[in-house]
Amino acid sequence: MRTPFHVGCKLLATTGLLAVVLTGPGQAADADVGPDPKELKAVLDKAIDFLRKLQNPDGSFQPKLGGPGITALVTAGLIRNGVSSADPMVQKALAYLEKNVKKDGGIYDKGLANYTTSIALMAFHEANTGGKYTTILKNGAQFLKTLQTDDGEDNPQSGGVGYDGKGRPDLSNTQFFVEAMLAAGVPKSDPAVQQALKFISQCQNLPGEHNKQPFAKKASDDDKGGFTYNPVAGDKNPNKTAAGGLRSYGAMTYAGLKSFLHAGISKDDLRVKAALDWIARHYTLEEHPGQGQVGLYYYYHTFGKALDALGNNSFVDASKKQHDWRRELFEALKKRQRPDGSWSNDNKAYQENNPELATAFAVLTLSYCQRPKK
Repeated sequence: MRTPFHVGCKLLATTGLLAVVLTGPGQAADADVGPDPKELKAVLDKAIDFLRKLQNPDGSFQPKLGGPGITALVTAGLIRNGVSSADPMVQKALAYLEKNVKKDGGIYDKGLANYTTSIALMAFHEANTGGKYTTILKNGAQFLKTLQTDDGEDNPQSGGVGYDGKGRPDLSNTQFFVEAMLAAGVPKSDPAVQQALKFISQCQNLPGEHNKQPFAKKASDDDKGGFTYNPVAGDKNPNKTAAGGLRSYGAMTYAGLKSFLHAGISKDDLRVKAALDWIARHYTLEEHPGQGQVGLYYYYHTFGKALDALGNNSFVDASKKQHDWRRELFEALKKRQRPDGSWSNDNKAYQENNPELATAFAVLTLSYCQRPKK
């Protein structure tokens, strides 16, 4: 698994970058934003029926693929889409997740400690009515802090987190770490969150104050402003370019953007503007930019989270075309849903050919397609 606001947008040149800024007139009314609720419900109902049939007696979903990870994704997606925590399927899933809570506060089985703990904390956050899971959230956040790399200010990997924590940090795991920490109630000002933001900044193809790594200065015009998976530009990095730069791609750029926004980085910050410029130049839902069909459903989920965090009802791409991104994201998922209600990626990378994993990402993504509340 390696893996609502009334605004419009316009593009303008600033410091050599195209920045997406908010505008008042010409915006779509709430009733015109996103997919028709009846259509969305029909797609969700089919997906939920599919998941009900595949849930194991102990409440889990595909525990062999990373322990509680898929179960946590399913649980968070269901609750975010309005399925009650009292629903038997959700109750059983939450009970399974609780059984995976360790004495150290982590929520994992055999490995992937950061990945599964982070996703499980997101699920418990969604279900935390009346503070039922507050202790689990608090202890989980403390556990995650022990996994963060701290190799000094000059090491580009400092502040990052890997699948099991220290060792080989990456942006994918670090963005889950940040989201989980904030979901657990950790302040944005917390040193662990701030250190993670430093690592995330080092993954952006944007040379300057926040990234002094040589690869950022060697980025192609196509890669500028985007994010890469790992900021260490060694020969073994599969994203290394012939010029010595590191390729940007979609999921990581949306992951970087939403991490900045969730952690309180201003939309006026140069890093946010550069990420938005890259997205404007690579906006698509037909494929995963820079990766083709690899990790498509993972990409969809970061796309939805990031644009939801941005708060715009529409997004304007580099050709000045305005996109109702919620509706387009929904349509991309709807046309790929299988007759049995599931999703699966024909590309086997990152195990997205597994229907339970792809469907878990799809259901969570659909929660970001909901029309914004007035």
